Amino acid sequence: QVQLVESGGGLVQAGGSLRLSCAASGSIFSINAMGWYRQAPGKQRDLVARITNGGITNYADSVKGRFTISRDNAKNTLYLQMNGLKPEDTAVYYCNAILNNWTIHIWGQGTQVTVSS
Repeated sequence: QVQLVESGGGLVQAGGSLRLSCAASGSIFSINAMGWYRQAPGKQRDLVARITNGGITNYADSVKGRFTISRDNAKNTLYLQMNGLKPEDTAVYYCNAILNNWTIHIWGQGTQVTVSS
């Protein structure tokens, strides 16, 4: 199996930046894609950004041009660089890995991001 551990959340003022990290361990070879989701209180968990093994990325419309997803395969680490943060970006951010020919989703424990106005 795969284990995911996030870090890098925190409190930031509107307009500021944060970088989230997600360290993956275990059966790394089985990963097809990795991504970040977020869940605000009372709302569903939504995709923020995803990157495939081939380097193809996709982003939620609300973060395009502000957030950048990347992977360091040598370190088995996924990143999310978040710039121009807005109060509506406040949420728990979850690292996600899709395994075994896109059949299994693995989740990290989540990291809180709070953007103050």
